[in-house]
Amino acid sequence: MNLSGHPNIAMAFADGGSTPWRRARPRLTSRGLCAGLAVALLGMCGATAALAATSSQGPVQPRFGGQCAEALAEGRHVMTDCSVRWSDRDGKTYCFSSAAARGQFLAHPRENLQRARDFIAASSVASTERQMEYFDGADAEKLVRREIAARVAANGGVYPLADPLTGATLRLAFDGIDFTRTLDGYGFFPDVKFHEQGDARKRYLIDFWVVPARGMLHVREVRIYKTPLFEDGTWKTMERQPIPWWWIPASEHPGQLATRRGWEVMSAIERHAMRVSASNDGVFRLKDDKTGKVLDLKFIDTHQPVRQLDGNGHYFACTDFRVAGSKDQIYDIDFWVDDKDGHMHVAQTRVHKVPKFTDGRWIQIPRYEWKDLGNSHLVP
Repeated sequence: MNLSGHPNIAMAFADGGSTPWRRARPRLTSRGLCAGLAVALLGMCGATAALAATSSQGPVQPRFGGQCAEALAEGRHVMTDCSVRWSDRDGKTYCFSSAAARGQFLAHPRENLQRARDFIAASSVASTERQMEYFDGADAEKLVRREIAARVAANGGVYPLADPLTGATLRLAFDGIDFTRTLDGYGFFPDVKFHEQGDARKRYLIDFWVVPARGMLHVREVRIYKTPLFEDGTWKTMERQPIPWWWIPASEHPGQLATRRGWEVMSAIERHAMRVSASNDGVFRLKDDKTGKVLDLKFIDTHQPVRQLDGNGHYFACTDFRVAGSKDQIYDIDFWVDDKDGHMHVAQTRVHKVPKFTDGRWIQIPRYEWKDLGNSHLVP
């Protein structure tokens, strides 16, 4: 149970070292605090009892944070104690508010699960913007410093980072945080300075995407922004292309424009990729629409520019994914993004190019061209 979601509990933890909320809510009374604690503790006991039957099989990690999957499919947020649940073939557990809700969901599980995911995706920007009111860039920087310090302590004094482009693991030394950008509705983006262990001339700028969720800040993604390049007899730091989507917007607020911007489409795609990967131990699992093979992939980046199809209005962008465990096997995966009721969500995913080993190296073989999809135009 998320204690920070209760107005009195959030206030109770407002002065703690691992503060869920930076800003406290008003009008706290001792009676309200006691009542809130009692309700929270009773809820925790109920949830513990409900899941006790499965404790011998390991801790249960319900999908959607324990919300009712059927309610989400209907466009509502309903928290449960997970006493009524269902597990799919992959062992993923879904919770329901009642047996009737579970039965309704299982009548069409695949369609209802997709609707639930779409609703969660549509709610994310608005929810993030509301929760960002309780934090600022300094809070994001504190979190990033703690995360870096913990990884450095656990890895012999270096910060290890997998380079998605080369497949190598970088061994970096932390130099400090340059600055932090804030993008309303999307999160905080500390830009962190590192250098290669043993050679301070080789400098990196690494971006951390920090978002609030359930009353606390979390690092959603770590991305290489600039890398060292030896040129004209000296080491320089150069932007890696394509740049992360969060460097594209200047000052516009999400939702201010009648037409979507390319970075908003890229954000929707990468949110989807991170969410799917997080549910599969960091692997983006995708069924190949042609061969039926399930691909285990690691996200690299989103191509620019973004296009919008003239026929149905769908936005369209290409991405690169690496085969998990490989260095040179790269898939080009295309995403179609819908803009429904002011919310962006991924509507379709398709394999565009596949890796093929030819003449001693891996190359990409296209299955189709984007022009085959019909007329389209660039999205700024």
